[in-house]
Amino acid sequence: MTADAERPAPALASAAPARGGRGPYRLVRSRWTIPVLVFLGFFFVIPLGTNVWRSVATGQALTAGPVVFYAKLLRDAYYVGILAETLKVGAIATLLCLVLGYPVAYFMVRHAGRWNALIVFLLIAPLLTSIIMRTFGWRVLLARKGPVTLLLHDWGLIARPANLADDPVAVYVALVHVLIPFMVLSIVAVLQQVDRRLEESSRVLGAGPLATFLRITLPLSLDGVATGCILVFVVANGSFLTMLLLGGGKVTTLSVLIYQQFNVAQDTGFAAAMGNLLLFVALICLAIQARFLRRQGVKA
Repeated sequence: MTADAERPAPALASAAPARGGRGPYRLVRSRWTIPVLVFLGFFFVIPLGTNVWRSVATGQALTAGPVVFYAKLLRDAYYVGILAETLKVGAIATLLCLVLGYPVAYFMVRHAGRWNALIVFLLIAPLLTSIIMRTFGWRVLLARKGPVTLLLHDWGLIARPANLADDPVAVYVALVHVLIPFMVLSIVAVLQQVDRRLEESSRVLGAGPLATFLRITLPLSLDGVATGCILVFVVANGSFLTMLLLGGGKVTTLSVLIYQQFNVAQDTGFAAAMGNLLLFVALICLAIQARFLRRQGVKA
């Protein structure tokens, strides 16, 4: 056998570097990003820019100043109260989804087994239905002669049948029904990466189930909790059909006012300012999430 036969063949990656790139790992050229940038610019950047321009250069803003709508939102006690109500609704919905969703996520990862696919389907099934149909479904269930009301009356929990659909609690029930999949799936994605050997080591060292959960499982799943909370909070702040069809008009948020300004009062400048304020709240939430992830050592 000759020396050439014994010499190993060169690696294919080093022998044939990618064309047009700096090294063998460059797979695409920068021009392939042009369709994505055009799509984002046309459907996101331009509409957002138009909304900002409408809030500072239309209607009352032309005569009273470009920030008149924002000053009204932040100084008028009524609109400050609406903003506080919006944040309260989002916070309560987020807390309910977290309390109800974390046990479901933990069960799916640790104990569901072959039932995991069925649970995932049941979670995402509400997202496949129109929000109007889901909301009217809750109106039927919580109506004066609906099954929920009659059942509570038969159990003696309420004195007489009442229209529970007009109670503010109905708003939170419907919001949790729609938003809890975002919380559960966000936590599941992180819990699946938690090494079970860490929990087993904790138990071997004498920690009980509760201590293991609080000191090992929960801290390692905080990334998923933070992501789920941000998603639920932002989407809850932007929901308005639920507040229009449930709660009897007792729950009014900025999203409801935006709908009314666009379709009833037709004050597009003021509605645009409200929308930009909600967008600003969402950006603050994303900044908090990014800061949290950096503290946890995750590249956001």
